[in-house]
Amino acid sequence: MKIPLLDLKSQYKTIEEEVNRVVEEVLESGHYILGPNVKALEEEIADYCKVKYAVGVASGTDALRLSLLSLGVGEGDEVIVTPFTFIATAEVITQVGARPTFVDIEEKSFNLDPANIEKALTHRTKAIIPVHLYGQAVDMRKIMYTAKKHSLKVIEDVAQAFGTEYHGWTGRPKKLGSIGDVGCLSFFPTKNLGGYGDGGMVLTNDHEVARRIKMLRVHGLDSNCGHFLLGYNSRLDELQAAILRVKLRWVDKWTRMRHQNASLYNKLFSSSTVPVRIPFQAPYARHSYCAYTIRIPKRDRLRDYLKKKGIETKIYYPLPLHLQEVYRDLGCSDLDLPMAEKASKEVLSLPIYPELREAQIEFVVNEIKNFFS
Repeated sequence: MKIPLLDLKSQYKTIEEEVNRVVEEVLESGHYILGPNVKALEEEIADYCKVKYAVGVASGTDALRLSLLSLGVGEGDEVIVTPFTFIATAEVITQVGARPTFVDIEEKSFNLDPANIEKALTHRTKAIIPVHLYGQAVDMRKIMYTAKKHSLKVIEDVAQAFGTEYHGWTGRPKKLGSIGDVGCLSFFPTKNLGGYGDGGMVLTNDHEVARRIKMLRVHGLDSNCGHFLLGYNSRLDELQAAILRVKLRWVDKWTRMRHQNASLYNKLFSSSTVPVRIPFQAPYARHSYCAYTIRIPKRDRLRDYLKKKGIETKIYYPLPLHLQEVYRDLGCSDLDLPMAEKASKEVLSLPIYPELREAQIEFVVNEIKNFFS
């Protein structure tokens, strides 16, 4: 049995008519950049995430980079960030002239550990970027408490957690991306809300931040004053926005299907003797399962075995950022970040996409059992 890590073709087939129709409409309109679909998508996602402003940009990486610039983070500043994430999160810090300060993760959630932040602060620290990894929320109440105490900006990296609800706040649950100063979304095809190409979005309740992002995405252009800032070419195109508007209507259903698949995995693993640690479900949030990531011994040998059985898996991430060659000059390899280093040797992401069938999940778990038996 062949089981891919992600089956985007199957997802497309469920929405084929809707997608083809809106693509045709865009092509016939002749309006391809920052058109009515981009504006409508921004409004719909702002409403979905309960924020005042949403600004479409060219990628999740650009969402992070432009957010840093809009908040005044730059040369000589330091930004707290996890070492256990995709490099884009730290890369953009360096690109704006600041320095990433890597702080270790929690063992259970794989997310930035709020308890480790204060001891890493210096007089240069300007911001914190909590990454909601795999669809699991960072404990934002603790992050925001520390940020307020030390007058720091908070940029939520929500690339893997669109739709995740945080329940640790007073009142109603809040969507991730609506809690910090800004939230950054990625519409890369593998995400829970993914386009058919690159795309991203910045969420905020701050009018001035939204205004600056809108200028930065079009070469610093202010419609009233000419080119006000040195900006970038970072526009979400009309075709992607039209497709994402279709997929936005399906995303909650797909998230429920991911939950069902995760529950089946959990049930099957709990009834076995396989030495696996299933994904942690924090009491303060509702996971959205962008990835179903287990911890398991003999990880690399197991992955090779599963590949031979036709089961595709992925390691997110095999080498923490502080050990990457690109950060050698910062002396990061000397940092003591044992939780991140340990996780990188044990994590394995299994197929979790909505269209995954029960028989396929059972096959995956049975093959893992066979490996250990």
